[in-house]
Amino acid sequence: MTEAERNEFFMRAAIEQAMKAYDIGEVPVGAVVVKDDEIVGTGFNRRETGKNALYHAELAAINEACGKLHGWRLWQCDLYVTLEPCPMCTGAIINARIPRVVFGAYDYKAGSCASVTDLFKFPYNHKAEVTGGVLEEECGELLSRFFKELRMKNKK
Repeated sequence: MTEAERNEFFMRAAIEQAMKAYDIGEVPVGAVVVKDDEIVGTGFNRRETGKNALYHAELAAINEACGKLHGWRLWQCDLYVTLEPCPMCTGAIINARIPRVVFGAYDYKAGSCASVTDLFKFPYNHKAEVTGGVLEEECGELLSRFFKELRMKNKK
């Protein structure tokens, strides 16, 4: 499998997670942690239903991967997420030592791997390789559709 095929395959798994969020009325963001081409952690946004600012897709996926792999260092894992990580999630990526992040849609309001800022350019003890824009149109369309439906619902 080529790098592009691998990125697309695992981004589709992240999109499946985002659909779980969408189905319960959450902003549709999904994430998967992958080690040796096996998904070891999954997560989707649950901030509203969980009433918790920490319930981001990336944090759920990282948490599950740490539990499954019995350690906090995910230095052999990649993270795939449908939306560019925010500062909190980028901090978790740094702390978990994840070497590679692949995201779909750019986040021009809170993205911290490319858009608003790039926290990996700061002198932290860990830097991840970042690939953005994988299945960007699909990831972005899902978010756009969600917010369009939300605006229509709120007008009624």
